[in-house]
Amino acid sequence: MPTPRPAAITLATLLCLAATGCSGADSGSGADGRAAGSADKAPPAARGTYPVTLKNCGRDQTFDKAPGRVVVMNGASVAEVSTLLALGQGDRIVSNQQTYGMSEVPGRAEQIKDLPTGGVEPNEAFDIPREAMIGLRPDFVLSTTSYGFDAKNGFATRQQLEEVGANTYISPAGCGQDNLNMTIDDSYTLLRDMGKVFGVEEKAEKLVSAERQNIADVANKVGDAKRPNVMVIFSNMTMGGNDFSSVAAHGIYNDILAEAGGNNAFASASKTSFADLSKEKVAATDVDALVVVSYNDPDPTAYAKKLLKEFPQWPAAKKNKFVVLSDSMYLGPSNDVAVEKIARMLHPDAF
Repeated sequence: MPTPRPAAITLATLLCLAATGCSGADSGSGADGRAAGSADKAPPAARGTYPVTLKNCGRDQTFDKAPGRVVVMNGASVAEVSTLLALGQGDRIVSNQQTYGMSEVPGRAEQIKDLPTGGVEPNEAFDIPREAMIGLRPDFVLSTTSYGFDAKNGFATRQQLEEVGANTYISPAGCGQDNLNMTIDDSYTLLRDMGKVFGVEEKAEKLVSAERQNIADVANKVGDAKRPNVMVIFSNMTMGGNDFSSVAAHGIYNDILAEAGGNNAFASASKTSFADLSKEKVAATDVDALVVVSYNDPDPTAYAKKLLKEFPQWPAAKKNKFVVLSDSMYLGPSNDVAVEKIARMLHPDAF
């Protein structure tokens, strides 16, 4: 296992260092990594206007047509694969390494599970090694942060992929290796960018408009109600040296909480995306409600109940206020689901 770099550690490393689900090829896949019984056929032509050029983390990426051999790197995310599925582009994926094991969107977890993996054996950084990446013959590779194209991690660089004819994309707010400034707007940017790349801009815009409206409706219901202090924690994970090192401090989590009518109880505890807290610090903080985020955890509800039992002095424990989420709490096409679920927990009388 790689050693975390304290100053600039990426979310991919943070999550994968402790998650049990950062594994390789699907055991139910065929020799090429494609789900058993699926056909290896060319995807239908896109209707968009080409060429399309995106400026992405300092590089211009020009697409003469919609990509047909797409590789989605792990990145401890499902943002990219979920966005492609929401836009109806799953049949263009030849290797997907992303999974949370569950989803708030009906059928999405099953869709992700059925995607091909390309038979990839992840490297020590829990993602696609350089040689395996080149062997997949991609024409488009997506990574959550710049970490996925860092040669020091054993990955193919953006330049190396360009040399074999592949465009690359780093998701919004991921040009560095800590996406602490990520917001819900970055989810919209990801949708719109992929809409341009795959010639489905109108569909992307409809998804963005619907999500904006859903969030606005929730915010209107919540109004000026008192904002409880919320802990956001990834279940059954250890990312640092203290007892509670998977507590979200900054990033899209805080934006979602704000729209739902809540505050992050630990926003001041760290200058990076995650706080690394002692049990004493956690015990001394008034937590009004708990959001447990599952990353390949088979029973996140049990984890939430255990945590509330461990800190009976919390207002959250006394009122049994918690909600379990997964992909909707992160970058992707369903942040409105997280906003509504959290708001209903925090402000039930508003609904």
